[in-house]
Amino acid sequence: MKKTYFNWSSGKDSALALYKILQDADYNVDLLVTTVNKDFNRVSMHGLRNELLFKQAESIGINLKTIEFPADVTMSLYSEIMKEAMDSLVEKEYSHTIFGDIFLEDLKAYRETKLAEVNIKGVYPLWKRDTKEILQEFLDLGFKAITVCVNAKLLGEEFVGRVIDEQFIKDLPENVDVCGENGEFHTFVFDGPIFKNPIDFTVGEKTLRSYTLHDNDDDNCYQAKKEDASHDTSFWYCDLT
Repeated sequence: MKKTYFNWSSGKDSALALYKILQDADYNVDLLVTTVNKDFNRVSMHGLRNELLFKQAESIGINLKTIEFPADVTMSLYSEIMKEAMDSLVEKEYSHTIFGDIFLEDLKAYRETKLAEVNIKGVYPLWKRDTKEILQEFLDLGFKAITVCVNAKLLGEEFVGRVIDEQFIKDLPENVDVCGENGEFHTFVFDGPIFKNPIDFTVGEKTLRSYTLHDNDDDNCYQAKKEDASHDTSFWYCDLT
């Protein structure tokens, strides 16, 4: 079996990808890896409190490693921190890593370039599948998720803090991917077949936040473009406690 770590975002695509890879006898996934904002103790991009991330890992039953970044991080610092983290994983003899990516070619190419530097192989269980089929399978398997962050340019406040279900899918605008693969929305998975028990939480306040990109950092703009939906910098967040 290949010694493997999983890039865990805390969201739905990660959950389905993990579900699938755990059924593949070729991979031994014994570690979840998540990037977090160390200044606010929240999952990067998703804005999820670390406490709920830790509860997910506990319920899944797989050890969790967090990679910490400051709130204001340039791509050069991002790359430095990530390289150190990946080097430590190589030292522990990890040879493969799993992502929940679906169709962003440039993002996959970026990941593959960075992985090649440390001789780790990327695996993508959901790659090139139809996103409508992916979300339907997610729901059919009994997974449950709630939106914790939405792109304010594409979705209104009413879409954040909302459970993913058939009505949610119907209400999405036509220009929004149903899996939010372009960064339109991010989710927190709180129940499903990979969990020993559901994650308890309370829905808190909604907040609109805006961010400033580093104009002179091309790589950082690239990262924002791929993960934040084409340089959009305002997002609605729903705080879960």
